[in-house]
Amino acid sequence: MANDKPARRPRAETPKGFRDYFGTEVTERKAMLDAIAGVYHRYGFDPLETSAVETVEALGKYLPDVDRPNDGVFAWQDEDADWLALRYDLTAPLARVAAQYRNDLPSPYRRYAMGPVWRNEKPGPGRFRQFYQCDADTVGSASVAADAEICAMLADALEVVGIPRGDYVVKVNNRKVLNGVMEVAGVLDPADPDKFAHERGIVLRAIDKIDRLGPEGVRALLGEGRKDESGDFTKGAGLPADKAEVVLALVRARAADNEGTILKLMELVYGSDIGQQGVAELQDIAELLSAQGYGPDRIVIDPGVVRGLGYYTGPVYEAELTFQITDEKGRPRNFGSVAGGGRYDGLVKRFTGQDVPATGVSIGVDRLLAALRAKGRLGGEAAGPVVVTVMDRDRMADYMAMVGELRAAGIRAEVYLGNPKNFGNQLKYADKRQSPIAIIQGGNEAAEGKVILKDLILGAKIAESATLEEWKDRPAQVLADRADLVAAVRKMLGQ
Repeated sequence: MANDKPARRPRAETPKGFRDYFGTEVTERKAMLDAIAGVYHRYGFDPLETSAVETVEALGKYLPDVDRPNDGVFAWQDEDADWLALRYDLTAPLARVAAQYRNDLPSPYRRYAMGPVWRNEKPGPGRFRQFYQCDADTVGSASVAADAEICAMLADALEVVGIPRGDYVVKVNNRKVLNGVMEVAGVLDPADPDKFAHERGIVLRAIDKIDRLGPEGVRALLGEGRKDESGDFTKGAGLPADKAEVVLALVRARAADNEGTILKLMELVYGSDIGQQGVAELQDIAELLSAQGYGPDRIVIDPGVVRGLGYYTGPVYEAELTFQITDEKGRPRNFGSVAGGGRYDGLVKRFTGQDVPATGVSIGVDRLLAALRAKGRLGGEAAGPVVVTVMDRDRMADYMAMVGELRAAGIRAEVYLGNPKNFGNQLKYADKRQSPIAIIQGGNEAAEGKVILKDLILGAKIAESATLEEWKDRPAQVLADRADLVAAVRKMLGQ
């Protein structure tokens, strides 16, 4: 006898590490991205959209802060035996575009890009495998004026989306300064860049943990190593105590103003040509920003910015929000970073074999949206469409005509398309849709050339058993001429 067991139904659930976005979330994100795009456009940057899929070869091994990024991408082999992958950021595709169209694009090429990226990494709280990035880059300019411009543009972008001045700071550092410190500390040989590479990696990771481990914990990692609370031992970089103090002095070098910080850095990298070059670049950036009115209340030189320094080749920057929020346990904490970037002069060279300078920034869209919600600037329930209720199925054309007039006037509106038999269900639907107004026209109102407009924002929530007559008797409703429908709706909406 044949097995007639029905096929197993698929589970209605999102894959692990992914999520769905609904109405208000999508609307808020689009509005934020549109505002940022307006800033980028004003600075002369052009939009660019690249394919979500790149060859694994084109993506390369340049994912910041990850030793082997190919292990962290969603990749597959196509029928031509080529390996393809979903893009893990928006910078690698830009490098490919800059090389592929180098004879057609202006130089420097200024572009911005916004869209989802995918990383095949272990998901966690607030960490998803698909997320949005918002990037702006200049390819083809070695001038630090390009870096200064990115920093100014980042500050403007934060303000235009609703982060007021005083609630953020753009911090600027330079990979060359770190290299100078490494040279002074004895873990960088300019004549042999590959020498001490392992030790430099330990140093980079150690100073990036200064906020979590504190000076003593970092000092241990710079030396012989550190044992954590569980007893696990992490081998250190093996620096002598005096050299470890040189590295620690870097993250403590920020002074009361940019001039003071630069003086401290000059002393710190004394004797290192690359270090002095990096300090000079920071000084130029500070002067260029000051000339445009971007003072230390918005942008500061901060040697404590170390994240991503293994990836960048020159100036680096990070936007940090300075206000506090309350975590899930009710404890106050700083919100932290929402954007980062810097100069990455070696990326396009992979394709062309020629040095092509580039600098850019990436804004974490989800982080920035979360910050705006924490500030109370987002997260309210967005108003839905005006809902035209259906009192008589035979008069659907009349109701559709009302909706057509409202839409033609630029007012978001819809006709209730469910079963109109139970009027209470229509009112529940309007409430669930966050509708600002319900329009009602029964036979009596139609005969008199009238419509009822119910203000759902001012009115009480609809009771489950509400009847039509109970609904009509509630406050916050008006009787208007049918011919004045659009004007009446606009008045109630405050337009």
